[in-house]
Amino acid sequence: MTIRTTDTEITFRRPFMLSALEARQPAGTYRLVVDEEEIFGLSFLAYRRTATMLHIPAVSVQTGRHQVVEVDPEELGAALDADARASRSNED
Repeated sequence: MTIRTTDTEITFRRPFMLSALEARQPAGTYRLVVDEEEIFGLSFLAYRRTATMLHIPAVSVQTGRHQVVEVDPEELGAALDADARASRSNED
């Protein structure tokens, strides 16, 4: 089984909440890790997402406590979209 991991950063301009989190998180840039496994038996290369993990706290926060939380990728996407819409409406 072939696994690939993508490590990126996402930025929230406003505080946000996800159902997997214990508390509202402040605005900031967060590390996001996505694991995917190869789907065999196809005539082309394809992967299926197996985990989406958000690292808490934000990258810029220096603290002794670090947590990795598995989050719903659709809920995360919706939260990022809502954050972008709210940020755009404040710029108008």
